[in-house]
Amino acid sequence: MTLNMISIAAASVALSASVAMAADLGPLVTPIELNTALEDTKVAPVLLDIRGDAYSKGHIEGAVSAPYSLFRGPAENPGQIVPVETLEDTYEQLGLTLDQSVVIVTDGKTDSDFGAAARVYWTLKSSGFEQLSILNGGELAWVNAGLPVSTDAVEPVPTELSITWDNSWTAETDDVQNVVSGATDALLLDARPAAFFEGKQAHAAAARPGTLPGAKDYPYTNFFRPDASAISAVSYKPEMKETLGLSDGQDVISFCNTGHWAATNWFALSELAQLDQVKLYPGSMVEYSNMGGEMANAPGLIENLFNQFRGGN
Repeated sequence: MTLNMISIAAASVALSASVAMAADLGPLVTPIELNTALEDTKVAPVLLDIRGDAYSKGHIEGAVSAPYSLFRGPAENPGQIVPVETLEDTYEQLGLTLDQSVVIVTDGKTDSDFGAAARVYWTLKSSGFEQLSILNGGELAWVNAGLPVSTDAVEPVPTELSITWDNSWTAETDDVQNVVSGATDALLLDARPAAFFEGKQAHAAAARPGTLPGAKDYPYTNFFRPDASAISAVSYKPEMKETLGLSDGQDVISFCNTGHWAATNWFALSELAQLDQVKLYPGSMVEYSNMGGEMANAPGLIENLFNQFRGGN
């Protein structure tokens, strides 16, 4: 074998090792696993810290500040998908490229925090990013593991991207209405706490309380132990299908109020349980109720007025 051939072979092995390490992180990563990956500067993942103002008080060294608000819609429809051209500009300003391994970091103070990381994960995946992970337990788990934080802000070097939105994991309002009308078959999975499903509580931006007709109540908290902020192990495909009563080939549409809690259910079912055809309804009940869709568990007028003073994700 010539010297050039040896060099090419070595480069090929190195590239394979780099790709393998990025892939080995998987959808969930522990603080220790992430710390090990960061120690190898050649294949270290990009860290997106989505906590907002908390970033300046201390963050994992090298993390880029990418507030959750960058991935959310307007106040009247917080779950709305951000326009692709806006997302593309955001990714460029964050210094991202599609071939990078990205780890998403949130607070990790409550189980609801996980929904923010899952929603950003879903957005990035739908934008064409393939090597994605969530730090399970967030920044709090990192600190509790005795790992260091930094207050040095990272200024990313802007990049140039061209992205398109992949609808494989997205359910639009028309898709949901088709399921409600019986035109198509899918399991509508309500990720909200029971009070929302039962119509006793509503998001402030929703026109009415209630749920989608025929929906199954499956709160996102099912994937967490009591008082835990790190998601628990999720049963693999056969067991999860049985738990949900899911038929072979049946789609799952995960929804909540604004596509936040529902992102946790989507992540658990799609990325961990590896169920096929799991979609997130990003606008969820806020969008659906404001478009006048048929509702179930909708309360009377007086109770509906009372619900306007209560909120949720």
